[in-house]
Amino acid sequence: MTEPQAGLEGELLDEQRALALAELTRVCGVSVEQVRSMVAEGMLHPRGAAPEQWVFRGIEVIRVRRAVRLQRDLELNLPGTALALELIDEIERLRCRVRRLEQQTGAWTDADA
Repeated sequence: MTEPQAGLEGELLDEQRALALAELTRVCGVSVEQVRSMVAEGMLHPRGAAPEQWVFRGIEVIRVRRAVRLQRDLELNLPGTALALELIDEIERLRCRVRRLEQQTGAWTDADA
């Protein structure tokens, strides 16, 4: 990866950053058809009625890259990838909830010891 892309990549992960379809495909190294399939499967949630108007949040760069890795590494099909992403999201939500509860109760975890 070249230096300019590395700097841009850090900026893209900002939740407030908006990306057009063409920019998302370029940054993630995927085709327009792959992104369309991910949207159709419910893996991505762009704003805009038509692909020409789609705008993606910066955080969706992570989802696309994660989806590509799951498909490549685990040889998952699109529905399997969507399910895996959903489960990963749920795990992350539960971990956040556990951390908040631990902070509220002052509980220590094995990792804190």
